[in-house]
Amino acid sequence: MQAVITFRQFSFRYKNQSEPTLKNIHLEIKRGEKIWIAGPSGSGKSTLAHCINGLIPFSYGGEMSGQLLLDVQDASAMTIFERSRRIGTILQNPDAQFVGQTVGEDVAFQLENEGAPLDEMKAAVSSALDLVGMRAYEAQGPHELSGGQKQHVSLAGVLSTQADILLFDEPLANLDPASGAKAMRLIDEIHRSQGKTVILIEHRVEDVLLEHIDRVVVMNEGEIAAIGTPDELLAAGILPRYGLRQPLYLEALSHAGLPLSAFTGLTGPETLRLQESDAVENDGETSASAGLNEPRLNELQLSELQLSEPQLRERLESWAASVPPAARSSLGEPLLELRGVSFAYKPGKNAVEDVSLTVRTGETVALLGSNGAGKSTLSGLITGLLKPSAGEVRLRGEAITGWSIRRRGEEIGYVMQHPHHMLTQHMVRDEIRIGLAARGVPEGEREQRTEEVLQICGLYPYRNWPVSALSFGQKKRLSIAAILVLQPKLMILDEPTAGQDYRHYTEFMEFIDRLAAKGMAFLFITHDMHLALEYADRAAVMAEGRIIAEDAVARILADGAITAQANLRETSLARFAEARGLASPARFVEAFIAAEKKVKRA
Repeated sequence: MQAVITFRQFSFRYKNQSEPTLKNIHLEIKRGEKIWIAGPSGSGKSTLAHCINGLIPFSYGGEMSGQLLLDVQDASAMTIFERSRRIGTILQNPDAQFVGQTVGEDVAFQLENEGAPLDEMKAAVSSALDLVGMRAYEAQGPHELSGGQKQHVSLAGVLSTQADILLFDEPLANLDPASGAKAMRLIDEIHRSQGKTVILIEHRVEDVLLEHIDRVVVMNEGEIAAIGTPDELLAAGILPRYGLRQPLYLEALSHAGLPLSAFTGLTGPETLRLQESDAVENDGETSASAGLNEPRLNELQLSELQLSEPQLRERLESWAASVPPAARSSLGEPLLELRGVSFAYKPGKNAVEDVSLTVRTGETVALLGSNGAGKSTLSGLITGLLKPSAGEVRLRGEAITGWSIRRRGEEIGYVMQHPHHMLTQHMVRDEIRIGLAARGVPEGEREQRTEEVLQICGLYPYRNWPVSALSFGQKKRLSIAAILVLQPKLMILDEPTAGQDYRHYTEFMEFIDRLAAKGMAFLFITHDMHLALEYADRAAVMAEGRIIAEDAVARILADGAITAQANLRETSLARFAEARGLASPARFVEAFIAAEKKVKRA
């Protein structure tokens, strides 16, 4: 099969950097392949993508060597317009991609630029919107849609151009679990039905592996470290070696003393996927085909084992029973209290309605829910960016309704979901120091705290870099570091692990755990169920502006009524345990969490 993208001894160095970001890349991607490019933050994944779609050299300058071919043609001789006709790019933040006032206008944008006849344009737009199940939203404004719907519109805009290569840069970073699974199934459906070449850059390993992947390209420090099928790389333990997390059920098997070499078919529909349901509605829309529907928990196909099914079940039950549950530290006095808080952006419809929530000193609370459930609005009410229409917010027993945003900021740190909304300085070190300078911290202490937080957040090697040269994951860590250095009593982190590889995720979250042990409180607004399971003392679940449940995370994720209402999904651990017939899937999940904590703290 013909290669549509070929790198031959290709290297790239950004302007004003002494070392190349990409080094001696040799890679062929064949027509119709579905490729996952994986690797730690800063490994060169996004730079490789920018070389493919033409942002390098047309937006980011630097020095290239070697050869890049697109359909056997030298890419360096192509214009950015020619690249865009062949390669459609879907960004991790779809809001940055919208240009039209309505969904239909946005999807038609490139066709209009190309002067396509009106009838042809209308037909192409309708066809693309039908394919992604968004035809009913053609006249709606794209910014009014949910996160999953925005991703579908971005994809429709690319599909309308008939680009043969689809490049997805962190498409799941801002999606809730159910929407993320649906997005992966939509991508797979388009790959199979349209014959597109698909390239995925994504950190959410389990979500990527829900669907078939032809090959995985693992990058590390600007080089290709490994290439192979998902089964080959998982069985060889390649992903953890380069800062990526294996699917949790595979890690649980390892904890239970069952080597992965005893299994075949470690990924894909035959291992992870459940039987399909009939058409279901999600986000107010009906899936365009049965292949896009959420799976129903009926039956999981088992890969071929060297153990019989009863032997496997017995081994897993015995292991789970042998692991004592992880001990939770005692919690302090109430720090933050919300009492009957409501808020409406428009009269007649509350975005947050009658919410009561308490966060105690030293406690970590995960705030879970679908896109648009009211989680970010609630954080705005806590920080003072928004004023409640009813109820009150209290800090250490004192009502803070009259406090200024500045005064609240001295006690409550808030890290937004998108780092570009927070970063203001040119250099990394300056971004961290600016808050300390504003508060009059002496120079010596300022330098000490800056150095410490750079180390904590894995940014010390980049301390003298320009902020613009960082990857999305690195910018996310920088925005967290800039607030963490101010030592607030409560930190609200909106999607703290978005765009983070597993190594940096673990280092950062273990540090958060130590801060919580010393009394700092944390509220995580997250779609990362693994973060919630491993690090949160409990979870509060929001749906349609209300808190519908508060409990231990494992119990919440085992409650099908709650997960369905909040657009959450059970973890692969629970699904695996249920499929294996374990008596208590929740106990299996708890044993895994305890085993992970023991390993990380050894």
